[in-house]
Order: sequence, then structure tokens, then C-alpha cells
Amino acid sequence: MSGPDLPVVGDTPSGRLIGTLAAAGALAGLLIVMVHVWAQPRIQEHQARVLREAIQEVLASPARTTALYLVDGALTDQLPAGADSLAFERVFLGFDESDRAVGVAIIGAKPGFQDVIQLIFGYDPGSDQVLGMKILQSKETPGLGDKIEKDSVFVAAFEGVDTPLLGVKLGAGRGNDGEVDMITGATISSRAVIAIINERVDAMTPLLEAYIGRMAARDGGN
Repeated sequence: MSGPDLPVVGDTPSGRLIGTLAAAGALAGLLIVMVHVWAQPRIQEHQARVLREAIQEVLASPARTTALYLVDGALTDQLPAGADSLAFERVFLGFDESDRAVGVAIIGAKPGFQDVIQLIFGYDPGSDQVLGMKILQSKETPGLGDKIEKDSVFVAAFEGVDTPLLGVKLGAGRGNDGEVDMITGATISSRAVIAIINERVDAMTPLLEAYIGRMAARDGGN
């Protein structure tokens, strides 16, 4: 007794299969590139707007700001011809309506408890004071570590505080200048914020002093 006839399945040529896969891959790649080309300018525009707003916040709304670039170990407001400004480390010098420098906004980053914390802070080289601080990027634990940006008391502690900063446990400070109360339950995140600012002040102070000296000499020679 013979069984039922089974349908005959034809073999798909391997060349056709490879061609189909290649075409699908090429199309997917093209779509990814198109989305990237469309999105990248918008992402950069958003990041630039966030940075501008943060600079205004930590420098208490200066009348104008100018970017200084770290080129060959020195700060300058002039980039080499054809250079991409985003390829250089930057700080932002703020001026009041009388065109007097009011402080500089400095960006810094360091690992926290969960991931890298990136922040910007205002600094007055003349008084050695931090003028304000704002978190730019953080993935610290919700409800604990993220208080470094959501706890208004902690954020306000960086307004007009002397450097170097010293992190102390809440209530353990002696009222000394430079002391910042760390957040209970978020000591590592708090300490990272303080360390970022201290390290960036140490690194940038001699560069800022050299730049200010050059500008004073230039203006005095005019």
C-alpha cells in the first residue's frame, strides 16, 4: 500500500538567498544612516541648548559668555584655522553688562556609585569660590544617588562656597568655609560631586591665571 504523495519542495538557489539577505542588510544599513543623519543635528542642537542654559544657571545669568579652548596646554579664545571646536576641551567665561568677568563655567566628570557623573559648575578665580553647580548627566540610584541633582539643599550648598571643598556628614560640620553636607544614603555620589569640582579647580586654576595674565598684558599694551 503506497502512502499519499508528498509535495515536492524545490531548492532555493543559494545565490538568490544570499542576494536577498545582502539587499535586506543594505536597506537596513541605509535606513540607519538616514536616521542618524536626520537625528544627529537635532541631538547636537538639544545638547547645545542644555549646555547654554546650564552655563547661565551656574554663573547667575551673565550678560554674555565666551568659550575658551584648551589648545597645546593653554587656554585661548582663538582656534587654529579649520579646527573643530567640539574636539577641544572648553570652559566658558562669563561677563556682566559692564563687560567685567564674573566667573568661568567648567565641565567635569567622574565615576559615581552607578555610572559616570557629569556636571558643570561656576567658579570665580579671584575669590576661589564655587558659584553654583548643576548635574548634566547622571544614572545614580533613583531616590538616593539622584538626590545630587534633585535635593535643592545639596545643590544650593555649592553657591558661594570656598575651595577646596570638604564633604562632611550631615550635622558633623564645624561651620568652616568650604564644607558641604553630603547626602545621607548617597555618600559616594555626594563625594564624587565634590571630588570633580576640586580636581577641576586644581587643573584649571593655573591655566586660567595664565590666560588672565596674557589678556591683562595685551590690554595694557594697547
